[in-house]
Amino acid sequence: MRRLTGKIKILFGTILGLALVLGIAIMSRAQDAPPKPAATATVPWTPEDMINAESASGFRISPDGKWAAWSKGVSTKEKDGRTSNLFLSSLTEKKEIQLTRGTDTNGNARWSPKGDLIAFLSTKPLPEAKPGLARAQLWLINPFGGEPWVLTNFERGIQRFEWIADDTIIFSAQEDATLYEKETEARKDDSNVVDDDPHAAPVRLFKFSVKDKKVTRLTNNLDRIQAWAVTRDLSHAVTTHSRELSYAWDQKIKPVTFVWDLRTGQSKQIFTDGRILPGSLEWTRDGSGFYAVAPYSTDTRFTTASIELLYFYDLASGATQKVDLDWENGIGRSMDVTADGFVAMLAAGPRFAPARYVMSGSGASRKWMRTPIEGQHSTNFGTLVLSEDARRVVYDYSTASTPTQWFTAALDGTRVTDPVQITNLNPAYARKEIAKSEVIHWKGANDDDVDGILFYPVHYETGKRYPLVLGIHGGPAGTDTDSWSISWAYPTQLYTQRGSFVLKVNYHGSSNHGLKFVESICCGHYYDLEIPDIEKGVDALIAQGKVDPNQIGTAGWSNGSILSIQLTIANPTRYKAAMCGAGDVEWISDWANVDFGESFDHYYFGKTPLEDPELYIRKSPMFQMNKVQTPTLIFFGTNDRQVPTSQGWTHYRTLYSLNKTVKFILFPGEAHGPTKLSHQLRKVTEEMLWMDTYLFKTAKPVNEAFKADSPLGEALRRRSIARSGTSYGNMTKSARPVLAPEVVKRGTLEVGRFEVTRAQYASFEPSYKVEPGTENYPANGITFEKAKAFAQWLSAATGETWRIPNEDEMTSLFAGRTGENTLDFWAGYTPNPDDAERLMKEVSSLPGDAPLLKQVGSFRGQGEKEEELIFDLGGNVAEWVIGADGNGKALGGSADRPADAKSAYRAASQAYMGLRVVRGAPQPKK
Repeated sequence: MRRLTGKIKILFGTILGLALVLGIAIMSRAQDAPPKPAATATVPWTPEDMINAESASGFRISPDGKWAAWSKGVSTKEKDGRTSNLFLSSLTEKKEIQLTRGTDTNGNARWSPKGDLIAFLSTKPLPEAKPGLARAQLWLINPFGGEPWVLTNFERGIQRFEWIADDTIIFSAQEDATLYEKETEARKDDSNVVDDDPHAAPVRLFKFSVKDKKVTRLTNNLDRIQAWAVTRDLSHAVTTHSRELSYAWDQKIKPVTFVWDLRTGQSKQIFTDGRILPGSLEWTRDGSGFYAVAPYSTDTRFTTASIELLYFYDLASGATQKVDLDWENGIGRSMDVTADGFVAMLAAGPRFAPARYVMSGSGASRKWMRTPIEGQHSTNFGTLVLSEDARRVVYDYSTASTPTQWFTAALDGTRVTDPVQITNLNPAYARKEIAKSEVIHWKGANDDDVDGILFYPVHYETGKRYPLVLGIHGGPAGTDTDSWSISWAYPTQLYTQRGSFVLKVNYHGSSNHGLKFVESICCGHYYDLEIPDIEKGVDALIAQGKVDPNQIGTAGWSNGSILSIQLTIANPTRYKAAMCGAGDVEWISDWANVDFGESFDHYYFGKTPLEDPELYIRKSPMFQMNKVQTPTLIFFGTNDRQVPTSQGWTHYRTLYSLNKTVKFILFPGEAHGPTKLSHQLRKVTEEMLWMDTYLFKTAKPVNEAFKADSPLGEALRRRSIARSGTSYGNMTKSARPVLAPEVVKRGTLEVGRFEVTRAQYASFEPSYKVEPGTENYPANGITFEKAKAFAQWLSAATGETWRIPNEDEMTSLFAGRTGENTLDFWAGYTPNPDDAERLMKEVSSLPGDAPLLKQVGSFRGQGEKEEELIFDLGGNVAEWVIGADGNGKALGGSADRPADAKSAYRAASQAYMGLRVVRGAPQPKK
């Protein structure tokens, strides 16, 4: 997405975080060594996986260092969106406690100084909600028992808060509505006066007494406090204030910063030259001064492209000192104060570099010494959270190919030791094939080093060429890092699963690579360096023999879309398909209609359209779209204020009028990125269909009257089942033909589609009796020794390797399979153990040794979308597997046992024991 900086980042940080993580990582120098093969997987990635990922955030360590409070985010169909709840994770033992439940948003957990309470922000409905009352209120909970209770009822909710003492919370909030606002609302007047500064509600600091629930206003400012921090003794505060409602647009009236003496109410403005615009503030432990993280740019007006620097303000002298970070790229993600200095995550290109700084001296001679933080995961820390004594840390670790998990570890000075995983996010990923990736480099524009992340196609083979899809990040001052990312905007795993490379490029103008790099495309150079960077990256992959030059597509959101559009103009025959989400094509109207139009366009183009309209026309892709040959899919939200929806209409109408292949999809009520799950799913599904049609050319005709999971859908999927005459299986072409079981793939495992049938088993044991009409019933009454003997015989007869599967190969396939041929089916209800015993007495009067068996495949098969169906995993006969101890073990449901989830597994009677075989040698154990 297009990036906002400085104070604008505070206003739009949540939206930006959404779009900037949309891109991720990319490439390596010419080397053909393939990544390590992926582990056996059984379940393919789906569009739903792209939107339903669990996330964890907001970790805070308890004062005693024994617990971490955090928030887990999940998708909720009922809300058609995301929700979050609070959790506790023990840092000393394997234990997790869920504190809140429901479909509200709960987050920003903060421990009280004693550690006996947790305050948090929640959208839970208030017990006595006033009409029009905002739902983001402050709540309390005892972390070790009891229900939460609400503390505040501010009309416009709470913005941010921190504990200062055991009984005191400081928070910022907008003032309640004025009489003017109330009367306007009473008239049902929803008119919007643009930049109505006289009626904009001030944002002030308040003190809340937990004991008596008394709220005290701490500041009397008339503007809007954005960033703030308060000393532990409540003597002083530092606040940064927005003075212009349209600051995001032109960055004209700079925010101002004040130091407050809370004992007297007096304030003093600091940083008066307007060059230090703090985004975050934090006092030292002793209150002698504070640190300010602020954007820095060589441009005297705009901080649109910048790096984050650190400053120290000494309270006693009033002097400000720039902290020498001894690091050219500045702070990349976060910093946290310690008793002797601070810890920071430094900007390091496609990664972050954790470092500890120790302060020495005072006044003008004050210095900070940097030492890198090292440990098992230190090269790929995401966020680093410190305990109060800085002896314990909580951090997230991931790579572009390793899903995110959170860990706790000891911090011994600058050494992280003994890490222990404390979350189990997205456990289903263990059954999926994750694309291998690597950070790669090449020479881009100006012969500068450019890096990115290259994701490999599943089952990559050296020497073979594959399709390539570009996943171009937003910004332009965004970054693709070597960290896990899965989203509706960049569904990388769906592409690699289709056998494609994905390349994510940190082009000129990207952040985290230093000031010169991020500022390089300003002042009229927008497009000039980024496009060569991307094109040369593609050229390098083609030259390495990895990429098929005739199968290249591009996809991106916001600035990633802007660059994708330009690529289809700059090199129209190269790109066979494009997905363009919320991208500009005409820059004159963009300047006035975007919330940050002046600060973005003036900075990157060097002039306004009032000064040089011809420049804006030359830069606008709209006037060059006669060159486009790429089938283009366009997405927009109808309420987008960062790339106005009119840009989408202009893009679409221009291509349409030129008879180009184009499709335009609008998401009602959405802003710069869809938040409704239904819209996100539609985006991913449409994107993959577009690429399947025009890039991969694998798309099949779609019958809109057909429902894939209907009985008709299952019948159609059964067309591929192998048969020899009326019997299931494949007749071999060996000297002595054998009816062999048909196998289907689950990852790299080739497993029998059905249980071994009686007809198949009878070829091995001629004395095995098969009644006419039961040839396709499962072989039953089979002992473990007979099952192994059958597999050995089949191997000898076919010249292939057949075996009884290992327990660990089959457990996930059997998991959750119910509703098939179990006693529940025959009973017509779910019998408890007592009823099951009574029913079996009736069954015993039926003829035959296993009268409840049915023909294999009588019930619905198991298989996700493109997977071949497997049958009878949840019933019919129980199946022999080889347990961890090497002995036989029965798995799966059976017709003579109820599907009772409350009972320990009870093996079927011998008459209902059968087998299923797999083909191929077992996978080596990790």
